[in-house]
Amino acid sequence: MSYVLKLAIGSIVVGIVVLGLKALAWWMTGSVALLSDALESTVNVATAIAALLAIRVAALPADANHPYGHHKAEFFSAILEGVMIIIAAMLILNEAWQGMMAPKVLQAPLEGLLVNGLASVINAGWCWVLISRGRRHRSPALVADGRHLLSDVVSSVGVTFGVLIAIVSGWALLDPLMAGLVALNILWSGWKVMRESMSGLLDESVPEDTLVQVRAIIATEAVGAVEAHDLRTRHAGSATFIEFHLVVPGELTVSASHEICDRIEAKLRQKVSDCVVTIHVEPEHKAKHAGIVVL
Repeated sequence: MSYVLKLAIGSIVVGIVVLGLKALAWWMTGSVALLSDALESTVNVATAIAALLAIRVAALPADANHPYGHHKAEFFSAILEGVMIIIAAMLILNEAWQGMMAPKVLQAPLEGLLVNGLASVINAGWCWVLISRGRRHRSPALVADGRHLLSDVVSSVGVTFGVLIAIVSGWALLDPLMAGLVALNILWSGWKVMRESMSGLLDESVPEDTLVQVRAIIATEAVGAVEAHDLRTRHAGSATFIEFHLVVPGELTVSASHEICDRIEAKLRQKVSDCVVTIHVEPEHKAKHAGIVVL
C-alpha cells in the first residue's frame, strides 16, 4: 500500500473521530454554531472517502483505453469536494437562519467548547500532515482535503470565540450569526478548491519556476541539436507532461539524434519528478529560429 493511500485512509479515520467529538459538543450545548461545525465534519468524512477512491484510481497504470494514465481522477475528486463543501455551507446557512428566528440559551457551553476544541486540535494537526505530505507527493486530492480541513480549523476557532462572547454577553443571537459567518467562509473555501482543480482539468501549464527549469535543461542538454521550439507542458495529478520539437542538423543520424533525446529525458526526469517527456525530432529546415536556443 502506497504512503499516499495510507494518508487517505488516515483522513477517513480522523474525520470520523472529529465528527463524533463535534456532534457530542453540539448535543451538549444545543449551539447552532457548533452544529454548523459538526455539519462541516460530515463533509470531511465524505470527501476523505472520495479522495481515497480517486487516489486508488489515479494510481492505476496506463491501459489501452487510458494511454496517458488515470492521473486526472484526483482532480475530479477535488471538484467533488468543492461541490460538497458548498452544499454543507448552504445547509449551515439554513440552520443559522432558523436559529436567528428563534434564538435559545446554550446549555453546558464551556464543556461543549472544550470537546469541540479537542476536535479542532486533531484537525489542525492532520491538515498540516495532509498539505505538507500532499505537496511532497504531488497529490491534488490530499492537498485539497488538507485545505478543506484548514478552513474547518479556522471556522472552528471563530465559532469558539463567537460562542464565548455569546456566553459572556448573554446575547443568544450571536450564536446563529456566527454559524452564518462560518457558512460564508466555507463557501469561499469550496470555490477555491474547485477553481484550482479546474486548472488541472483544463491542462494548465506547469508553474513558471518549473517551466524555467525545463527550458534551462533543454538548452544545456541538447548539445548537437540546433534548437527546440513549441514547448508545451501540463500537469495531471502527480504527473507532469512535457512535449517539444527538437531540430537537429540534417546530416545527423537517427542514432545520434536519439542519444540527444535520451540525454534530455534523463535530466528532465532527474529534476522534474514523475514526468512524461515526448520529443518530436525535426530536420534543420524545420527550424523556426525561435524558442529555446541550444547552448
